[in-house]
Amino acid sequence: MSRRARIDDLGAAVLLPGSPARVVSLVPSLTEAVEVSLPGLLAGATDYCTHPEGLAVPRVGGSKYPVLDRVLELEPDLVLANAEENRPQEVRALRDNGIPVWVTEAAGTVPAALASLRRMFTEAFAAPVPDWLERAEQVWEHGDPVRARAVIPVWRRPWVVLGSATFAGDVLLRLGIANVYARAEQRYPRPGLEELRASGAELVVLPDEPYAFTAEDGPECFPGLPCVLVSGRHLTWCGPSLLEAHELLREQLSSPL
Repeated sequence: MSRRARIDDLGAAVLLPGSPARVVSLVPSLTEAVEVSLPGLLAGATDYCTHPEGLAVPRVGGSKYPVLDRVLELEPDLVLANAEENRPQEVRALRDNGIPVWVTEAAGTVPAALASLRRMFTEAFAAPVPDWLERAEQVWEHGDPVRARAVIPVWRRPWVVLGSATFAGDVLLRLGIANVYARAEQRYPRPGLEELRASGAELVVLPDEPYAFTAEDGPECFPGLPCVLVSGRHLTWCGPSLLEAHELLREQLSSPL
């Protein structure tokens, strides 16, 4: 089989088959992007790869802790990973076993994340840029004026919020919602609840992943502040869902609890 060397987002040389035919994805958003764009190539995915709905492929465990033996048994000619969602030791172990692994960056903006996907399709798959990706680039190119400042928790016990240079923070900013912790030193700070309440936020945005905030679990911690419950997939996944997310999130952010 002919091979071609390409450089992934982290600068690693990846020796790829001419046209990958058996792909295992360790990233839910990449799973959806590949299956929608190049159906039939996925040979495996994580337990958390919930979209497209009804995806019938073998499962290999979680993103952080995939079962490597399961991945190897599937004999992929390409594994997809992400610098934030997957651990370097799993990537290294797969490569040590002769499996090409393409690692995407932990992009801090929507344009950077879409550019990463564009490279993945054209470089790793030697495929055309999907139509949905080109439309998403157009839809998300410009942002709305800031109309509110928000805190965006992604976990509780302890509280963890979006900090600096996150994809989800840029999604919200482009919809007119500025992150109070956008200038934090960490990407995911851990302020206490009292600090969150005193942060000057005018809004609290609560996604349903990775922590599943609900109307009964989360808003009660922020008395007097309007809260918005949103889909974690729409807020944090870079893929085809971005087209739907643009209008849906804007509508939800305009109607807090």
